[in-house]
Amino acid sequence: MMEYSRTKIARLAGSMYLLLILFGVVSIMYIPSQIIVWDDAAQTVQNIKQNKTLFELGIIFGIFCYLSYLFLALALFQLLKEVNKIHAWIMLILVSVSVPIALSSVISQMDIISLLEEKHYMQAIDEGLLHAKVMLSLDSFNNGIIVAQVFWGLWLFPFGYLVYTSGFLPKFLGVMLMIGCFYYFMASIAQIGFPSYNEGIIDTGLSFCAMIGEFGICLWLLIIGDRSGVFKKKKQQLA
Repeated sequence: MMEYSRTKIARLAGSMYLLLILFGVVSIMYIPSQIIVWDDAAQTVQNIKQNKTLFELGIIFGIFCYLSYLFLALALFQLLKEVNKIHAWIMLILVSVSVPIALSSVISQMDIISLLEEKHYMQAIDEGLLHAKVMLSLDSFNNGIIVAQVFWGLWLFPFGYLVYTSGFLPKFLGVMLMIGCFYYFMASIAQIGFPSYNEGIIDTGLSFCAMIGEFGICLWLLIIGDRSGVFKKKKQQLA
């Protein structure tokens, strides 16, 4: 692969990673925090009705988030397959498995729009049952994200290993990504098996490593792209 094309693919991957982060933060973290009150179904339904555009925007951003994730994995596969093809395939497969799981959770959000907008649903279901169905759909959305998060963790290990062994990406970020794998995986398993579990100091440290790894590699790919290409140009200028 030519140096120029590798840098170009790296920056494409960085762009996809940035979109993934932005769309993910808005659709998975910010918008739900503004609308969902888990212990108050009536307030949650009222919030959705009053902020319908925001809720629908969360659905759209969620779809863009998961599509960006898939395109990111494809770009990284092209970038890193020459480092180790087996690990590159494992990385791509783990992402490919997670995307339909995450997209299925979006369907649960769309079901809520149908429940609250279709008059025949409103007439056939009493208010208490309607609120329960909305909260059940939100639970289904949240459960889908938790299951997808298992794979969001697992893919970081082969990705981090490829970064570490690439020779043109920082080894430090590869280590952070591999540590981040254990954080996401442990966090998702804890939410499935131990819903009342609270994060401790170790979890906070692992999440910090994951954040450093993901934000760091995103910016590196986007701004620098290929370190070996940068060094090569400097050597040519000095010659």
